[in-house]
Amino acid sequence: MLQKTEIRPAPPAARQLRASDVALFMVVVLIWGFSWPAMRYQLGAVAPEVSGVWRFLMGALILLAVAGLRGERFGLPAAVHLRLAVMGATLFSFNFALFYYAAMYVGTGLLAVLFSLAAVINVALEAAVLRARVSGRVVLGGALGALGVALLFYPEVAGTQLSSGALWGLALAGIGTFLFCFGTMASVGLPKHRAPVFAATGFGMLYGCAFLAALALVNGSAFTIETSARYLISIGYLGVGSSALGYACYFPLLDRIGPARAAYVTVVMPVIALAVATFTEGYRWSLAAAIGLLVVILGNVLVLSAPRPAR
Repeated sequence: MLQKTEIRPAPPAARQLRASDVALFMVVVLIWGFSWPAMRYQLGAVAPEVSGVWRFLMGALILLAVAGLRGERFGLPAAVHLRLAVMGATLFSFNFALFYYAAMYVGTGLLAVLFSLAAVINVALEAAVLRARVSGRVVLGGALGALGVALLFYPEVAGTQLSSGALWGLALAGIGTFLFCFGTMASVGLPKHRAPVFAATGFGMLYGCAFLAALALVNGSAFTIETSARYLISIGYLGVGSSALGYACYFPLLDRIGPARAAYVTVVMPVIALAVATFTEGYRWSLAAAIGLLVVILGNVLVLSAPRPAR
């Protein structure tokens, strides 16, 4: 019989990352890195918020089914459901909708740069909200990571004209990034409630589905599904891989290495996406992009080699 697994508070003592922590980090990076190309195939006949409903509904049902097989408890306190509703609004709905709409005004490269700032924002939030002592290595690594991503997409970033539309897109992406960081902070409080990983994440995604469905109704969007192969394959990957498996790995990673270091996932994701584009879209690496890759790697080494301070 499968044993139950609960999110438990990490020990307070400072420690270096274990090999299993780094492995879990890389699993999340790979899963979410491949989600960038998949998300591009979602832009089309189906409204972004409707695609989000299908994606997170699929992820929620899978996670709740796994939770049932593992014997996880479904009866969670009201305080936990309130926190899960906040996560649904910030991690599983409005943040994604904002980025989809931002992509209508600015390129995905600039969006990747903005999203990578989560590595810096989470450092500040962890210090301010959780009263955690953040290592200088993590701060420097996060800043280098954001700089590296900017260099990776330098031609696109440099060529962006700051029109009113572009500024609106940047504002939407900035709000989406902050929502992701805020949702990350909300999820950090789950360990003290010993919330089961799969059940809690599944319920959070159901809340996200409800928010996205409400947004679709307000916008008058039709609840349709595109039948093209690229849409069905991409929505399947985003639902099963990026949502169900990705977040089931990300939340334990948060508990094990802390929000500041876990947020560096947002820096490495674009590197994976560009690696995929090299083989699938003929992407050519410029000198600036190559330097950016080296800067991202340096930032990654700094972030993952820093001991986690006591909480």
